[in-house]
Amino acid sequence: MHLLDANLLTLVTFLPLATALVLLVFNRHLPSMAWRAIALASSSVTFLLSLRLWTRFDATQTGFQFVERTAWLPEYGVHYFVGIDGISLLLVVMTTFLMPITLLSSWNDIQKSVRSFMFHMLVLETGMLGAFVSLNLFQFYVFWEVMLIPMYFIIGVWGGPRRIYAAMKFFLYTMFGSLLMLVAMLVVYYLHFEQYGVLNLDFVQVAGAAGPGLLDTTIPTGGEAIWWKTQTWLFAAFALAFAIKVPMVPFHTWLPDAHVEAPTAGSVILAGVLLKMGTYGFVRFALPMFPDAAVAAAPVMFSLAVIGILYGSLVAMVQSDVKKLVAYSSVAHLGFVMLGMFAFNTEGLEGSILQMVNHGLSTGALFLGVGMLYERRHTREISEFGGVAKPMPVYAALFGIIVMSSVGLPALNGFVGEFLILVGAFAADPRFAVPATFGVVLAAAYMLWMFRRIFFGPVENPENRGLIDLSLREKAILVAMLVPIVWIGVYPKPFLGRLHASVAELVQTIERGSTTAEAPAARLTRAGERP
Repeated sequence: MHLLDANLLTLVTFLPLATALVLLVFNRHLPSMAWRAIALASSSVTFLLSLRLWTRFDATQTGFQFVERTAWLPEYGVHYFVGIDGISLLLVVMTTFLMPITLLSSWNDIQKSVRSFMFHMLVLETGMLGAFVSLNLFQFYVFWEVMLIPMYFIIGVWGGPRRIYAAMKFFLYTMFGSLLMLVAMLVVYYLHFEQYGVLNLDFVQVAGAAGPGLLDTTIPTGGEAIWWKTQTWLFAAFALAFAIKVPMVPFHTWLPDAHVEAPTAGSVILAGVLLKMGTYGFVRFALPMFPDAAVAAAPVMFSLAVIGILYGSLVAMVQSDVKKLVAYSSVAHLGFVMLGMFAFNTEGLEGSILQMVNHGLSTGALFLGVGMLYERRHTREISEFGGVAKPMPVYAALFGIIVMSSVGLPALNGFVGEFLILVGAFAADPRFAVPATFGVVLAAAYMLWMFRRIFFGPVENPENRGLIDLSLREKAILVAMLVPIVWIGVYPKPFLGRLHASVAELVQTIERGSTTAEAPAARLTRAGERP
């Protein structure tokens, strides 16, 4: 292995944090502009390093690659243990791609406490990347919590008029879920010791990727019936923590407030990456560790997913604030992600994971576009606009493509993910797939209605006549976001190809670990096949 590859994950994960700490040491000697430039350079280098992960990743192999493992607190089963598979690879590269674009977008937007803002953004990037690559449960929890702190300050310091309320609500909701997950981790820790006599929190050992999972009914601490109940409660604790982070209805109420009050950069990272911590947590931990409980809970999760799709779409349709409309659209889009995930078949899971990336790109780009309009007019009320396409034709064209991506137009990224999700959902349970399909229609309704009201018609408000079209920096930002949006829509094979082996292994893990008699066989095989 190349020397760089041996420590590549550590370098990618901690380079932003190292940069933030170095900048902090030399704070008095560096102007704000230097902080902006160095932070942008650091995040850009991190993205370039992550591309090596992409190019060196072997899509034909199962299991984790670029693995690094070092004793941290070995007597307590805590190690520094990182690695990626196809699932985490896509999310890592998406995170490193979004961060420099986000920092560039905040170049003129953030004028207050620039040094502090850049510091928190770099720390946040390390927290997000660390959560995606962690293979030790304790380590994952540490990074999970680290993310809350910088995002709390990003919303609370640089947000809108109700920023303190939104920041506190975000922090309390997610902290509550985190504490439940911590309790469940401690129970898993104890049960693993009871079964094997070894203190271990490494995911590979705890989840038993090659076997039925940690939750074996032969554990001598309660018998099969009690053990089944134990698995159910553990899954519920993890699922609640992740459902709050997604967020799924009815745990979604913190999201619109956080999005509306956060600065543009905060909204992009919140939608693009932080929400994926919940969906990723389900895929990485909840499903393989508690497969029996996950399959048993599938009807409930399907129901909540469909409710989220329809509720999010209907509420988005009546919003007068364009940023809040995009926020509620996230509730609907992530409902699709959860729907495909709990189909438990290859199409559904691959569509779900790809849609995590698609949502990060499309919704992140929408927030960037909304932020550019807000910088010019200092309002997000849809009624204040109309005819914006006349003074800003380039902006209207680029924003229109992004809207079509969010709607799921063929040849753009959203179509690929939603198509696979619906195929998988129909194979698993058409009763839930049919109403979910109406979410696609509703998405087209509210997004296109919003686009028409803002960009077309007469320019009735005189303040819109003097709007200046995009600068070179703003064009570069939106074009950069459109590159992967079009790439995935036209040629998704490089992305899906890196998922195949990891998703197939996950499906097999769920199949081996599930003993639920009611689970339909179609959920545990490739859609359309029958055992």
